[in-house]
Amino acid sequence: MEECSKLGLAKSIGVSNIGTKKLSDLLLHATIPPAVNRVEMNAAWQQEKLRGYCREKGIQVSAWSPLRATGAAWGSLAVMESPVLKEVALISSASILQIALRWIYEQGACVIVKSFEKERMKENLQILEWGLSEEDSENIELQIPQKRGCASDMSIFEEGPYRSLDELWDGDA
Repeated sequence: MEECSKLGLAKSIGVSNIGTKKLSDLLLHATIPPAVNRVEMNAAWQQEKLRGYCREKGIQVSAWSPLRATGAAWGSLAVMESPVLKEVALISSASILQIALRWIYEQGACVIVKSFEKERMKENLQILEWGLSEEDSENIELQIPQKRGCASDMSIFEEGPYRSLDELWDGDA
């Protein structure tokens, strides 16, 4: 990718699902640091350590699965059924979806949303018109149980580079 960048074929280089240890190793050898790290991030998997490391190194975090939607192999309702997010939504004029997206936005991460519905797209953009209170942000950060939604255990092989989830996720599992 660095060669592509040097040839003008890529404006920036990004990585995906890289934890602090692997990112640190990459930065030791890279001549062009990644501009972005695309990772699972939501109110139920906040990635505080990784976000801090990326901020320190000037790497933008891009949050995929911001609502931790359920899929065929992974996901849960941990975000959309969160009592904390429900309470914040109840006392505000925003939906749980908007509260969850706004929290990510206020952490400085880019939010990757998936929607094909015009009304949902409008609702997503409305998060730019207001902010969470300090108390609401603190409650989201401290009261929502943390657990990775996508363990990626299909990447674990006895003969492979990652023999455990701990190795794969740099101890941040």
